[in-house]
Amino acid sequence: MPTHAIVWIDQAEARVFHVDPANLDESTIRSPKHHVNRQPKGRDGTEDHPDDAKRFFREVAHALEGSDEILLVGPSTAKLKFLRYGYAHDHALQARVVGVETVDHPTDGQLLAHARAYFKSVDRMR
Repeated sequence: MPTHAIVWIDQAEARVFHVDPANLDESTIRSPKHHVNRQPKGRDGTEDHPDDAKRFFREVAHALEGSDEILLVGPSTAKLKFLRYGYAHDHALQARVVGVETVDHPTDGQLLAHARAYFKSVDRMR
């Protein structure tokens, strides 16, 4: 049986949940914070500090090691930027992403229920 993970990600943090029927492992990775006295170039400010964004995405990718299937969710563009990071820097990661969905700010319980339902249907389609 494949191992599953769901990642809720925005510009400030990524919440990574490794989900299986019996166990749950959760970790939170914080994005670097910067005090900027001008308007950022991008909506989430990562264009001003591309090395910080790469480091943040690298840490998230590291937290996902060992997961066979990954569902990316989040309220904004950070999930798509993370997916682009995978295309450019970590082909093994991007190959394991089975879905990308827009999800606002769910509670941990709502997120886990969504992940279990999603992966149950993915497993059933095999």
